[in-house]
Amino acid sequence: MLIGIVGKPSSGKSTFLNAACRTAAKVGAYPFTTIDPNPGTAYVRVDCLCQEFEVTCNAKNSVCRDGIRLIPIDMLDVAGLVPDAHLGRGRGNEFLSDLSRADAFIHVIDTSGSLDGEGHDVEPGTWDPRQDVEFLEREITMWLVQILQRDWRRISRRAETEKLKISALLGEKLSGLQISEQVIKNAIRDAELPTTKPTEWTDEELERFVHYLRRRAKPMVIAANKIDRPTAAHHLEALRGLTDEIVIPCTAAGEFVLRNLSEKGVISYQPGGTRFEILAPNELGETEQSQLQRLQTEILDQYGSTGVQQVLNTVVFDVLQLIPVYPVEDAGKLSDHDGNVLPDVYLVPKGTTARQLAYKIHTELGDTFIHALDARTKKRVAENYELQANDVIRIVAAGATH
Repeated sequence: MLIGIVGKPSSGKSTFLNAACRTAAKVGAYPFTTIDPNPGTAYVRVDCLCQEFEVTCNAKNSVCRDGIRLIPIDMLDVAGLVPDAHLGRGRGNEFLSDLSRADAFIHVIDTSGSLDGEGHDVEPGTWDPRQDVEFLEREITMWLVQILQRDWRRISRRAETEKLKISALLGEKLSGLQISEQVIKNAIRDAELPTTKPTEWTDEELERFVHYLRRRAKPMVIAANKIDRPTAAHHLEALRGLTDEIVIPCTAAGEFVLRNLSEKGVISYQPGGTRFEILAPNELGETEQSQLQRLQTEILDQYGSTGVQQVLNTVVFDVLQLIPVYPVEDAGKLSDHDGNVLPDVYLVPKGTTARQLAYKIHTELGDTFIHALDARTKKRVAENYELQANDVIRIVAAGATH
């Protein structure tokens, strides 16, 4: 799974990456500080099952900290997008190509209205950030339209002359963008287009189809960044009223400060938390203490968090609809063959079956699947059993278990 961080230049994308992943991506107060894409690993947070089962876990593919399981996800911060990028402006098509592998996007917006459409400074509050939502979604849509238009005549004619499903042919065309045939079928239905006569689709209808395709194939959460600035709050409701996308107020810079001080032992802070505790006041100057107090009263008290962790969890659990499941080899001890308790947690789509989980662990385990065992109930479940969030599952296969 890969989450792309997108937005216009200087909106705070690299700061968001640094806050979420504790990376050191270059940031700056000028457009195109980021040129090459910056990867990072962030973590979504769930209550670890060690609390429910009252055991000490030995996390391997994730981290357990104070009863919270931190599950890694891959992030990618790409160069800022400007209007007409699909025509080659700015980083243009290179930027857009960097996004092809992403499963979802986090659109980081300067909610304070301090940057124009190109990412240049303007009087705070004078730029309407709703324009950023409209232009970026259109740029990604038009990028996908261009990809389809290159072969549209051939694909649509072939569908009709050979009586093939247009969704299947488009699935072949878009497989490199991680777009499945089922998603394409759903988008065609959303756009209310006939599947038997794709040669008759107009340019406007093709664009409408791609609009729905983007929303399904590359869903987006809007990180309303820089909410700590005075001109940001009044833009927030306008943003929420503009789009069906989820809009979450956040301050990436504030989260970065809190995580940095927490790692140094100056404060106690859990990402996504509503409060922090100062442990070493002598390490803070008056200005820093004042800034922390402002973060508490104006951000954490008002919004419930800095928003960064909420954005990550929302993308993974609400938008992509993934659920955590724990495969084990010993259902009684909740362990693997080395005795590690609750060692691994997998993020899988809702609707994933027991056998599909077996394939995710290892191809041979899926091929030789016999049945699975629910570690809570100790009951057998069939291969088509749909996993539930926080299931602890033992896979029984010919010659192997997991």
